[in-house]
Amino acid sequence: MAFEGIGTCGASRWRPFGMGVCIGLACVLVCVQGCGRSRNDSENRGESSSGRTIENKGSDTLVNLALSWAETYMQAHSDVRISVTGGGTGTGIAAMINGTVDIANASREMKPEEMESARARGISPVEFVVARDAIAIVVNPRNPVSRLTLQQISDIYTGEITNWRDVGGDDRPIVLLSRESNSGTYVYFLENVIRRGRKESRLLFSPETLLMPSSEGISAEVRLNVNAIGYDGLGYVTPDQKVLAVARDGASPHVLPSIASVNDGSYPVSRPLFMYTAGKPGGRTKAFMDWLLLDGQILVAKLGFVPIKD
Repeated sequence: MAFEGIGTCGASRWRPFGMGVCIGLACVLVCVQGCGRSRNDSENRGESSSGRTIENKGSDTLVNLALSWAETYMQAHSDVRISVTGGGTGTGIAAMINGTVDIANASREMKPEEMESARARGISPVEFVVARDAIAIVVNPRNPVSRLTLQQISDIYTGEITNWRDVGGDDRPIVLLSRESNSGTYVYFLENVIRRGRKESRLLFSPETLLMPSSEGISAEVRLNVNAIGYDGLGYVTPDQKVLAVARDGASPHVLPSIASVNDGSYPVSRPLFMYTAGKPGGRTKAFMDWLLLDGQILVAKLGFVPIKD
């Protein structure tokens, strides 16, 4: 039995009663001017004053797209400053609830407990669908497996299937890669792939899953490790990864993720991407949101995502 390149790229092993700590995801800043400001509770939420930066934080899936939106918008509006940082969906939503950012990026809907926390602070979050995304299942290019069903992917990630030969591959152990639990992509994958959308399911990631701190971490490990399998937003897939075709079940066709297969509903692992504000946005934040939902959609497909408007 061959073993090659068992994972090292900043991964932490999943534990049932606590997450390993992964440090290494750098904050990406479009603009740092004005980032040290304090928030005045008397200001309208989402209303940017003339000297204030629009703070945008959250989903690592959305961070590159959010950066592109911010850079393009600032080029056309020299008086506007926008700061974009990652850190995960949960981090961004918490910051929006705490009043430290204007916009939270999210690759999942807000959880009921997050909504309750916001209401307890007198906040009524407003949700914007800003793009759509496909979750790509990726392996090393040397892996002969080219397609899987959703059930096979679920069985792999719960530890029911542990060898590639059981899904038509070589006699090699499967190395599981996942994002960390503060990632909206992690939550979506758990609920819609591992649990297959069944609310009553209590299936969990296998304890052998390696938790990666970023999309780049998954890409690096898949590139180095012929035994690895990972998942990521389509916009983060690189040429040195092999994307698997996915079928809803054994009787359905296997489909590769693409803008077309997301739009026609044939690819089974796709989702909307969100931005949240603490109440209706005003001032410069509203102007920026209005722009990205219309003219800003031209950037979405260029970064590998699916626009909400043609």
